[in-house]
Amino acid sequence: MPEPRGRLITIEGLDGSGKTTLADGLEAALLERGLPVLRLREPGGVELSERIRALVADPALDVHPHTEALLFAAARAQLCAELLVPALREGRWVLLDRFVDSSLAYQGGGRGLGLEAVARVNELATLGCRPDRTLLLRVSRSAGRRRLDARGGGQDRMEREDDAFFARVESSYDALATGEPERFRTLDAHKDASAVLADALDAMADILQEPVTK
Repeated sequence: MPEPRGRLITIEGLDGSGKTTLADGLEAALLERGLPVLRLREPGGVELSERIRALVADPALDVHPHTEALLFAAARAQLCAELLVPALREGRWVLLDRFVDSSLAYQGGGRGLGLEAVARVNELATLGCRPDRTLLLRVSRSAGRRRLDARGGGQDRMEREDDAFFARVESSYDALATGEPERFRTLDAHKDASAVLADALDAMADILQEPVTK
């Protein structure tokens, strides 16, 4: 018998695209189907990674792009080792708010480090983990900003970047999705939450019907 293995579903997109709302809906939908679900976020999920999250988000800090990429990779490595890999081995479905594609888009594209360089940094961090499906929420920067403003609480260091930075991030995300159409599904995040959830479940229909094995 093959060793049980869960599924890794990652949710990507700009801040304000509705990743948390979609994760809420997907978690409930998968639980209704009787699937064992673990919900995580990046950077974070475990104590060490949460501490790194506080560093990279702090607007008072001047973080070099190389340092930023390495910090995200370090947080990812701890999350993979401590929670993600064991959960997948147990056969759980993991909903992960951001993963390697965020680093590729934000540091590789937005910061100009290059996708290949950032990918190499993360080869060690991920311990072989690869998403079964990546849901890319596509929203205009203006709509995302309006949602962030409505949410309140101030902007973190990354959210304070200018529109040119986020244009590079968007372009990188689009390139990633085009390069791996079997993994990525791009969703229109301008729709209301229920419609986005329905689209996401449609985008996962094939893997929801597959047996969960290694």
